[in-house]
This record gives sequence, C-alpha cells and structure tokens, in this order.
Amino acid sequence: MSDSAPGGRSSATPRPHAEKPTRLYTQEALGSQSSPLQEFKPQQPQRKAPLHFPPIEMGFRSVIIYLTICVHRRRPLLANDTAARLIIEAWEAANFWCVGRYVIMPDHIHLFCAPNTFPARPLKNWIACWKNHVTREWTNRSQVPIWQREFWDRELRRAESYEEKWQYVKNNPARHGYVSRVEDWPYQGELNVLEWHDR
Repeated sequence: MSDSAPGGRSSATPRPHAEKPTRLYTQEALGSQSSPLQEFKPQQPQRKAPLHFPPIEMGFRSVIIYLTICVHRRRPLLANDTAARLIIEAWEAANFWCVGRYVIMPDHIHLFCAPNTFPARPLKNWIACWKNHVTREWTNRSQVPIWQREFWDRELRRAESYEEKWQYVKNNPARHGYVSRVEDWPYQGELNVLEWHDR
C-alpha cells in the first residue's frame, strides 16, 4: 500500500527511514549562546543516608569511633533522668562495644565508642542492640519510634582528635543555651576510659 492510497497508511506499515537533519553549531550560529554540551549539567546523585565504613584496624592502633545518634523527627525526648538512665543501662547491657565519653542532648546523642571484642562486631549491630533495648523499656509508647534509622560515625585517626572532638562535644549544651557552664549539664560523662595507642 502506498502513501497516496485512499485511507492513508496503516500504523503497522513500516515507515521509510528518513535521514535526520544534521545540526551544525558554529560560533556565528550560536552567537552568545553556550554549546549544547555546556547546557547539559548532569545531576549529582543526592545521598539520602550516611555512608558507613567498617573500622580500619592497623596493627595495635586504637579504634575509637565518634558517633551521633538522633531522635526520630528531632523531638526533645532524651535530656531527662529517666531517658538518660535507660540509655546508660542499654550501653552497659550491649557490652560488645564500650562507650567512652558521651553527651546526651534533648534530641541527639554524641558519644565515643570502641570495640570490646576481637574481631570487632559490626558497629551497626551494636547500635541496633542498644536502641532496641531503650525502645523496649520506653514507658510512653506514644513516642515510639524513638530513633532515626540512620546514624553518623567517624573513626578517629589520632589521639589529639579524640581530645579535640571531646572539647567540641562537651560544649554543645552551653552552645545551645541549655546551661551557662559546661560542667552544669547533667547528661554527660564517661563510662569507660578509651585510651589511644599507636603500637
């Protein structure tokens, strides 16, 4: 059937291949416009969750992780005696990682931790263990879920970074205006001494 036949072409009839017109881009034709390649901006993938790398064990160097855990929807649930007691009990029960220094803020926790087994058990398993412990014991069930699913972690590389980070972390309550003096914040402490060593 030809294109000129009555009734036109059937949609099942293959069309003859037509050559696509070639676009030539010259500086005169473009004028002040940018080239098509310059207009194309590839989208960078947006990271929706933090990346978690396993701790790097090098010889006898300490493994100390700086960790931040946040409350679901950043609700101010934690800076009270009951919540702090539950959290500390959960850390003591989940003893395959040790908690060193920590600060419990109303809507998040900063802490330093180190593996207490060899080989180290996965950090995310330890976090899930003590989070679940706290959630099970939480009395106000209307506040569940307590925790954000993800966490932020960073392995410290040297002894000075532990002390530097701690100075920053322990000033959080004063920086947020909860207390005028750092030492007045009751929800901070040190459960275990995490000593740094390189050999």
